[in-house]
Amino acid sequence: MRWKFLLRPGWLALIGFVLLFSAACLWILAPWQFRQDERRETQNSAITGSLETEAVDYETALPPGTDPAAKQWLVVKLTGRYLPEAETLVRLRKAEGKAAFEVLTPLRTDSGQTVIVNRGYIKVQQGTKPVAYDAAPSGQVTVIGRVRGSEIDPGRQDVLDQDGKRQIYTIDPTVLGKAVGLDLRPGYVQLNEGQPGVLGLLPLPKLEAGPFFSYALQWIAFGLMAPVGLGFLLWREAHPESEEDDEDEPDEDDDADSDPVPTPAPQTADRYGGRR
Repeated sequence: MRWKFLLRPGWLALIGFVLLFSAACLWILAPWQFRQDERRETQNSAITGSLETEAVDYETALPPGTDPAAKQWLVVKLTGRYLPEAETLVRLRKAEGKAAFEVLTPLRTDSGQTVIVNRGYIKVQQGTKPVAYDAAPSGQVTVIGRVRGSEIDPGRQDVLDQDGKRQIYTIDPTVLGKAVGLDLRPGYVQLNEGQPGVLGLLPLPKLEAGPFFSYALQWIAFGLMAPVGLGFLLWREAHPESEEDDEDEPDEDDDADSDPVPTPAPQTADRYGGRR
């Protein structure tokens, strides 16, 4: 049978691999890139909107039970007092292309809620030690910043005491709340420039579309091309005689380009009756 070769293990493995690859491209990789593109567009829109709107009251914008991730980059205003005894540094951060710490100082609002305030970054000295930095102001303050979602990383829940400072790896209010004995609201507020207690200003993400949409189209193309290429290979394997026919066909161009056979010169008689 012409297609009997499909039962060979090698061909079965190739067919299975191509089908799995195509399915992964069309139903996993391309949709994931589309979701990343949508997420980036949502982020850019939220940041652009935050640059054009006035700050709103934190407790009005994020009543208890609100997911901060749904209000990401919203500009809010809080009034209360910093809690310097609960201050904590976030390890393994970068600022201006160099290693840095971020400084978290919880703030208790006038209504009694406690919110993590990210005061910005400080530099690192002597390898892993934080530089000296200004303490949070005492007394009542009103600060403005942007809402950020919690950072959840089950593998990075350690709380360290190093160089006389409490340090963590992620901004997880649940982990930090247990370490300092406070009931912290989900998420945190990243201070804007010029606010009371701000340190090194954390930059906003760049408003770029990113390559996600084009990557998604590429995965779709790969997912469609792979079965087509497989089909071509199967057809060639099942019709080897078509290749032989192509090889056996004479090449008219080659015949036309071949050197002509020389015509012998005519013989003539010399004056002695001989031929030459």
